[in-house]
Amino acid sequence: AMKLIDKVNKALEDDRCFWSFEYFPPKTQPGVMNLYDRIERMCNLGPLFIDVTWRWGGKSSDLTLELCSNSQTVYGVEANMHMTCTNTNFGLIKGALEKAKEQGVQNILALRGDLPDGTVEFDPSVGEFKYATDLVRYIRQTYGDYFCVSVAGYPEGCLGPEDVDRDIAYLKEKQDAGADMVITQLFYDVDNFLAWVGKCRAAGITMPILPGIMPIQNYGGFKRMTELCRIRVPQEIWDRLEPIKDDDQAIKDYGIEVAAAMIEQMRAAGVRGFHFYTINLERSTRLVLERLGLVPAVSEVRPLPWNPSLSEKRAGENVRPIFWRNHARSYIKRTELWDEFPNGRWGDARSPAYGELVHSVQVRPSAAQAVRRWGSPASVDDVKALFVQFCRGELDSLPWSDTPLQPESALIQQRLADINARGFLTINSQPSCNG
Repeated sequence: AMKLIDKVNKALEDDRCFWSFEYFPPKTQPGVMNLYDRIERMCNLGPLFIDVTWRWGGKSSDLTLELCSNSQTVYGVEANMHMTCTNTNFGLIKGALEKAKEQGVQNILALRGDLPDGTVEFDPSVGEFKYATDLVRYIRQTYGDYFCVSVAGYPEGCLGPEDVDRDIAYLKEKQDAGADMVITQLFYDVDNFLAWVGKCRAAGITMPILPGIMPIQNYGGFKRMTELCRIRVPQEIWDRLEPIKDDDQAIKDYGIEVAAAMIEQMRAAGVRGFHFYTINLERSTRLVLERLGLVPAVSEVRPLPWNPSLSEKRAGENVRPIFWRNHARSYIKRTELWDEFPNGRWGDARSPAYGELVHSVQVRPSAAQAVRRWGSPASVDDVKALFVQFCRGELDSLPWSDTPLQPESALIQQRLADINARGFLTINSQPSCNG
């Protein structure tokens, strides 16, 4: 295994483009198996590394490490392991770092671990570390330079534009504490990103900065996620999305176009590395790379029908059990698309992307936001009334339905409201009124 910063610096020295893919730990066992398949296929796209998130508070730390470790030993791709520290038990962090070292994982992305709306208050009784800088410092003090430590950057401010300068000062602190490189929050405003990189450089930040790219997958999820994470979206993108918002395929195609145009603009400005938030899907990422002419031919990536293992014990192997067979392209075409369009609100539990609310970032309002939106229902009748308001279009969301009723439901709107008023609460109803 190799530290990412060495691979990144080598690519920058050679002035060549490189890319990386981010995944999250799936919520179901079949999802995990299918994600392994997906990672194996996506390794054909030649990523410099992959990176695996962990659920808030370290709830998926074992699965995250397992995905990282297996990706390195089985698929021969370097893995970067996320680690959040705020309100995360210190013993869990210490144990995860020890295990990572044991298993040859040499790359950590150190995060504070806020929920998207910034509602996490530091609780010293739960965790030792208040900021990501504390975690970076701990890793350096404990392990010297064994780990490559990357950190998060926020081109639009962690909680909003007013935080940008303060965040840059924090980023400089993270560098001084020993961080090696920066991966940014996703964004859609390239001019702002490039200006932000300029500010970082002026503040003495010399670490490589990898921009976070998330191809738009569907309208509802994109709107929700950009609002919740306060991500600026150029008006031109909204204008293009509006007329096609009910056409999932058109949205995905436009998402690929936007991501490719963003990367083109950044390449022209000298940016060489790009980090894809895949949301555990593969088609959009592959098509963006193909569109840009960046995807290497399969023969260039692997002289063997698989990637050599990064585990020293297995590095020289030239046979592999049958189930690691080399998947032909036709097989990729068949398997890549099976969960692109979730059927119903949650999609298929076997999909690696399952449970991320229609393949978008999982978002929940804070307690304060929920009270502002829905008040404090104290009886069953109060709950019925909220459902009725939602059915009539007077509320644009419920805890179970985070987008307003679709226009196709207008045909049965009054009936839906009547049914709910009687206590038959319709959650996620999908009336096929438009045929």
